[in-house]
Amino acid sequence: MEYRQLGGSGLKVPVLSFGTATFGGGTEFFKAWGATDVAEAARLIDICLDAGVNMFDTADVYSKGLSEEVLGEALKGRREKILISTKATFSMGDGANELGSSRYYLTRAIDASLKRLKTDYIDIYTMHGFDAVTPVEETLQTLNNFIESGKVRYLAASNFSGWHLMKSLAASDARGWSRYVGHQAYYSLIGRDYEWELMPLALDQKVGTIVWSPLGWGRLTGKVRRGSPLPETSRLHQTAEQGPQVADETLYDIVDVLTEVAEETQKTVPQVALNWLLQRPSVANVIIGARTEEQLRQNLGAVGWNLTAEQVAKLDQASDRTPIYPYWHQRQFAVRNPPPV
Repeated sequence: MEYRQLGGSGLKVPVLSFGTATFGGGTEFFKAWGATDVAEAARLIDICLDAGVNMFDTADVYSKGLSEEVLGEALKGRREKILISTKATFSMGDGANELGSSRYYLTRAIDASLKRLKTDYIDIYTMHGFDAVTPVEETLQTLNNFIESGKVRYLAASNFSGWHLMKSLAASDARGWSRYVGHQAYYSLIGRDYEWELMPLALDQKVGTIVWSPLGWGRLTGKVRRGSPLPETSRLHQTAEQGPQVADETLYDIVDVLTEVAEETQKTVPQVALNWLLQRPSVANVIIGARTEEQLRQNLGAVGWNLTAEQVAKLDQASDRTPIYPYWHQRQFAVRNPPPV
């Protein structure tokens, strides 16, 4: 397993981490992802550790805390061997203060996560979304206090716009507070918007990207193809509208090329899609998920080899889209404004 530096920090993370949104199945939304119990979770964790994947990603909002509970129970006796990444910000209750990134909410949220995870510290604590109501200084001072108290080792953001992230980094730098060293962002062959602003920012500010939904919300598993119905078991049946969107023809055109490259490399479609991501600038880690051992082992097969430059170029061309303004205009001034890829 390859390990990469997480942004400008001293922490090294495996290039693959295991996402545990499938653990628990405590709500109708997350049941569509999976309902892995403690015994099944422990087995999947064993497989990950055997492969060198020692980082596990969760969030308080996943099944309303049940994902964290299952992960904490399944990790009993081996906490020091692994990295835990969890998130807060989204609603965990009906009260006016039961969401966001305020000092009030985060102080309660982190203690609740620590209890569910059965640990006294979190390796990477992530703001799941940007809270535009709470001053960034309040959020960042609270997070810095978590680090000073030993509850958190490193900080990350998720789903931030470029200005959200840059404003937060500037506020931390101005006050000498710990800054975000990771940004958990959506990025895939069918969703390359990340490259327009967030990737250049990540490279400039040394913020490592942790990719979520690298298979495009289940669309790049190799089971979704032109002229074929959705597979019987797919989260797309119930959650397609809540995830990233892509036009059918665009998806099918990209899958066609993925299939061609998979045949050339003797790999699977998801392995090719994941390997493409691992060769992109700023990417430190890609979160993989799995309901079954078979799915997990297949995704783990995305490492230990690389696509050729010609194959990467073929995939780049098939998935390239004209960006929105001002990025399409900036492409015309590439001599002084070169793209990161």
